Amino acid sequence: MHSFTIRAAAPGDANLILMLLTGLADYEKLPITLTEKDIASDFFGPRPVIECDLAFEDNIPVGVATYFWTYATFRATRRLYVEDLFVLPTFRGKGYGKALLQHLARHGTEAGAGRLEWQVLDWNEPAIRFYESIDAHRTQWLNFWLEGEAMQRLAAP
Repeated sequence: MHSFTIRAAAPGDANLILMLLTGLADYEKLPITLTEKDIASDFFGPRPVIECDLAFEDNIPVGVATYFWTYATFRATRRLYVEDLFVLPTFRGKGYGKALLQHLARHGTEAGAGRLEWQVLDWNEPAIRFYESIDAHRTQWLNFWLEGEAMQRLAAP
């Protein structure tokens, strides 16, 4: 029987966090520019913008969850937004992804959050089936973003 644990990430985990998030980026076929320096600043600096929990099987790193808090003005409640949820492929099917989500749901509930939110790529059928199996709802909202030159144009006086 293997032991499974989840703990908050610490500054000394920057390399491990980067390794796990690089694995997620590879899986999602997305580029990654995140560095250990970014992690030191954004996760553990004087004004952190994101939190991170790490999952282990018998002290072997198996997964990561990153998240931050948002606020729903219409409902006057905070929300916990899951930016990344990833379990290494060789450790999937053991319930670790669900355990990470349960952990985040408890964390959010204890902090008074009214909702746990995340996104999934439309082609990621295994994840979609998993989320549907735990009664997660699909949103009717469409995501938009600005970046690069388009953002600079909008920001220009």
